[in-house]
Amino acid sequence: MKPIIFSTPMVQAILDGKKTQTRRVIKIDDAPENWKISIAGTSIVRTEPYDVKLPRYAAGDILYVRETWADVFGKYEYRADYSESENTYRVKRYGTTIAKWRPSIHMPREAARIFLRVKTVRVERLQDITPKDAWDEGCRIGNSFPWEEHIPELQQQCRDILFKSLWNSINEKRGYGWDTNPWVWVYEFEKINKE
Repeated sequence: MKPIIFSTPMVQAILDGKKTQTRRVIKIDDAPENWKISIAGTSIVRTEPYDVKLPRYAAGDILYVRETWADVFGKYEYRADYSESENTYRVKRYGTTIAKWRPSIHMPREAARIFLRVKTVRVERLQDITPKDAWDEGCRIGNSFPWEEHIPELQQQCRDILFKSLWNSINEKRGYGWDTNPWVWVYEFEKINKE
Protein backbone atom coordinates (compact mmCIF):
# COMPACT_ATOMS: atom_id res chain seq x y z
CA MET A 1 0.00 0.00 0.00
CA LYS A 2 1.38 3.39 -1.05
CA PRO A 3 0.39 6.97 -0.17
CA ILE A 4 -0.88 9.59 -2.60
CA ILE A 5 -1.58 13.23 -1.72
CA PHE A 6 -4.59 15.20 -2.90
CA SER A 7 -5.65 18.78 -2.16
CA THR A 8 -8.85 19.37 -0.19
CA PRO A 9 -10.98 20.17 -3.29
CA MET A 10 -9.73 17.00 -5.00
CA VAL A 11 -10.47 14.90 -1.90
CA GLN A 12 -14.00 16.29 -1.98
CA ALA A 13 -14.29 15.40 -5.69
CA ILE A 14 -13.18 11.82 -4.92
CA LEU A 15 -15.69 11.56 -2.07
CA ASP A 16 -18.44 12.88 -4.39
CA GLY A 17 -17.54 10.31 -7.05
CA LYS A 18 -16.48 12.99 -9.54
CA LYS A 19 -12.75 12.27 -9.71
CA THR A 20 -11.42 8.98 -11.11
CA GLN A 21 -8.17 10.17 -12.72
CA THR A 22 -5.12 12.12 -11.70
CA ARG A 23 -2.10 13.40 -13.60
CA ARG A 24 1.35 13.67 -12.04
CA VAL A 25 4.37 15.36 -13.62
CA ILE A 26 7.20 13.17 -14.88
CA LYS A 27 10.35 15.05 -13.94
CA ILE A 28 12.97 14.87 -16.65
CA ASP A 29 16.33 16.63 -16.82
CA ASP A 30 16.52 17.54 -20.49
CA ALA A 31 14.26 18.58 -23.36
CA PRO A 32 10.91 16.75 -23.48
CA GLU A 33 11.36 16.05 -27.18
CA ASN A 34 14.31 13.74 -26.35
CA TRP A 35 11.86 11.31 -24.73
CA LYS A 36 9.43 8.85 -26.33
CA ILE A 37 6.58 6.74 -24.98
CA SER A 38 7.55 3.09 -24.54
CA ILE A 39 5.95 0.40 -26.66
CA ALA A 40 3.74 -0.63 -23.71
CA GLY A 41 2.73 3.01 -23.22
CA THR A 42 3.39 2.87 -19.47
CA SER A 43 6.85 4.47 -19.31
CA ILE A 44 8.96 6.94 -21.23
CA VAL A 45 12.39 6.24 -22.70
CA ARG A 46 15.40 8.23 -23.84
CA THR A 47 17.88 6.32 -26.01
CA GLU A 48 20.93 8.65 -25.91
CA PRO A 49 22.02 8.45 -23.15
CA TYR A 50 19.70 5.63 -22.23
CA ASP A 51 17.22 6.30 -19.44
CA VAL A 52 13.77 5.02 -18.49
CA LYS A 53 11.19 6.65 -16.24
CA LEU A 54 8.77 4.26 -14.57
CA PRO A 55 5.55 5.25 -12.76
CA ARG A 56 5.39 5.40 -9.00
CA TYR A 57 2.16 3.42 -9.04
CA ALA A 58 1.19 0.41 -11.18
CA ALA A 59 -2.17 -1.05 -12.20
CA GLY A 60 -3.53 -3.03 -9.26
CA ASP A 61 -1.74 -0.99 -6.58
CA ILE A 62 -3.80 0.05 -3.55
CA LEU A 63 -3.26 3.67 -2.49
CA TYR A 64 -4.29 5.47 0.65
CA VAL A 65 -5.12 9.14 0.27
CA ARG A 66 -3.24 11.62 2.40
CA GLU A 67 -5.29 14.73 3.12
CA THR A 68 -5.31 17.62 5.57
CA TRP A 69 -6.35 16.14 8.91
CA ALA A 70 -6.43 16.56 12.68
CA ASP A 71 -6.28 14.19 15.63
CA VAL A 72 -9.07 15.24 17.97
CA PHE A 73 -8.77 13.20 21.15
CA GLY A 74 -7.98 10.04 19.18
CA LYS A 75 -10.67 10.64 16.52
CA TYR A 76 -9.59 11.80 13.07
CA GLU A 77 -11.17 14.83 11.43
CA TYR A 78 -10.66 15.81 7.78
CA ARG A 79 -10.49 19.25 6.20
CA ALA A 80 -12.71 18.19 3.27
CA ASP A 81 -15.59 17.72 5.74
CA TYR A 82 -15.55 21.40 6.74
CA SER A 83 -16.94 24.35 4.81
CA GLU A 84 -14.56 26.97 3.43
CA SER A 85 -16.13 29.55 5.75
CA GLU A 86 -14.71 27.75 8.77
CA ASN A 87 -11.26 28.49 10.08
CA THR A 88 -8.81 26.97 7.63
CA TYR A 89 -6.12 26.20 10.20
CA ARG A 90 -8.02 24.80 13.17
CA VAL A 91 -10.77 22.30 13.74
CA LYS A 92 -13.74 23.85 15.52
CA ARG A 93 -16.28 21.90 17.50
CA TYR A 94 -18.88 23.36 19.83
CA GLY A 95 -17.47 26.85 19.37
CA THR A 96 -14.00 26.14 20.76
CA THR A 97 -10.71 25.40 19.08
CA ILE A 98 -9.47 21.98 20.12
CA ALA A 99 -6.91 20.87 17.51
CA LYS A 100 -4.74 22.17 14.69
CA TRP A 101 -5.00 21.01 11.11
CA ARG A 102 -2.01 18.92 10.09
CA PRO A 103 -0.59 18.89 6.56
CA SER A 104 -1.40 15.91 4.36
CA ILE A 105 2.29 14.99 4.01
CA HIS A 106 2.31 13.97 7.70
CA MET A 107 -0.84 11.84 7.62
CA PRO A 108 -0.15 8.26 8.80
CA ARG A 109 -1.78 5.34 7.00
CA GLU A 110 -3.96 4.50 10.00
CA ALA A 111 -5.60 7.94 9.73
CA ALA A 112 -6.56 7.41 6.08
CA ARG A 113 -10.23 7.03 5.19
CA ILE A 114 -10.00 6.92 1.39
CA PHE A 115 -8.47 3.99 -0.47
CA LEU A 116 -8.02 3.76 -4.22
CA ARG A 117 -7.17 0.92 -6.59
CA VAL A 118 -5.14 1.93 -9.64
CA LYS A 119 -6.92 0.60 -12.73
CA THR A 120 -4.63 1.83 -15.51
CA VAL A 121 -1.44 3.82 -15.96
CA ARG A 122 -0.32 5.58 -19.11
CA VAL A 123 2.05 8.29 -20.28
CA GLU A 124 1.06 11.35 -22.28
CA ARG A 125 1.79 15.02 -22.76
CA LEU A 126 -0.38 17.21 -20.54
CA GLN A 127 -2.13 19.02 -23.39
CA ASP A 128 -3.26 15.68 -24.87
CA ILE A 129 -5.94 15.46 -22.19
CA THR A 130 -9.36 14.90 -23.73
CA PRO A 131 -12.58 16.61 -22.61
CA LYS A 132 -13.71 13.23 -21.18
CA ASP A 133 -10.45 12.97 -19.21
CA ALA A 134 -10.94 16.51 -17.84
CA TRP A 135 -14.39 15.35 -16.69
CA ASP A 136 -12.78 12.33 -14.99
CA GLU A 137 -10.27 14.67 -13.32
CA GLY A 138 -13.25 16.18 -11.50
CA CYS A 139 -13.48 19.37 -13.59
CA ARG A 140 -17.20 19.91 -14.08
CA ILE A 141 -19.40 22.89 -14.70
CA GLY A 142 -22.81 21.52 -13.68
CA ASN A 143 -23.55 20.19 -10.22
CA SER A 144 -27.09 18.86 -10.36
CA PHE A 145 -27.15 17.79 -14.01
CA PRO A 146 -24.07 16.69 -15.98
CA TRP A 147 -24.46 19.19 -18.84
CA GLU A 148 -20.95 18.48 -20.07
CA GLU A 149 -21.89 14.93 -21.04
CA HIS A 150 -24.49 16.19 -23.50
CA ILE A 151 -23.03 19.42 -24.88
CA PRO A 152 -19.64 19.10 -26.64
CA GLU A 153 -18.84 22.81 -26.21
CA LEU A 154 -19.15 22.46 -22.43
CA GLN A 155 -16.92 19.38 -22.50
CA GLN A 156 -14.27 21.43 -24.27
CA GLN A 157 -14.65 24.23 -21.72
CA CYS A 158 -14.08 21.75 -18.89
CA ARG A 159 -10.75 20.94 -20.52
CA ASP A 160 -9.69 24.37 -21.74
CA ILE A 161 -10.83 26.45 -18.80
CA LEU A 162 -11.45 24.40 -15.67
CA PHE A 163 -8.71 21.77 -15.99
CA LYS A 164 -6.12 24.24 -17.30
CA SER A 165 -6.87 26.60 -14.39
CA LEU A 166 -6.75 23.76 -11.84
CA TRP A 167 -3.47 22.44 -13.27
CA ASN A 168 -1.82 25.87 -13.21
CA SER A 169 -2.96 26.55 -9.63
CA ILE A 170 -1.10 23.42 -8.50
CA ASN A 171 1.89 23.18 -10.87
CA GLU A 172 2.71 26.52 -12.51
CA LYS A 173 4.82 27.85 -9.61
CA ARG A 174 6.84 24.61 -9.74
CA GLY A 175 7.67 25.24 -13.41
CA TYR A 176 5.19 22.75 -14.90
CA GLY A 177 2.39 25.03 -16.08
CA TRP A 178 -0.03 24.16 -18.87
CA ASP A 179 2.05 26.01 -21.47
CA THR A 180 5.18 23.91 -20.75
CA ASN A 181 3.17 20.80 -21.75
CA PRO A 182 5.12 18.37 -19.54
CA TRP A 183 5.03 14.59 -19.75
CA VAL A 184 2.60 13.23 -17.16
CA TRP A 185 1.60 9.92 -15.63
CA VAL A 186 -2.13 9.39 -16.04
CA TYR A 187 -3.51 7.24 -13.25
CA GLU A 188 -7.07 6.00 -13.53
CA PHE A 189 -8.43 4.71 -10.23
CA GLU A 190 -11.51 3.52 -8.40
CA LYS A 191 -12.47 4.17 -4.80
CA ILE A 192 -12.58 0.99 -2.71
CA ASN A 193 -13.60 0.12 0.85
CA LYS A 194 -10.99 0.22 3.59
CA GLU A 195 -11.25 -3.53 4.10
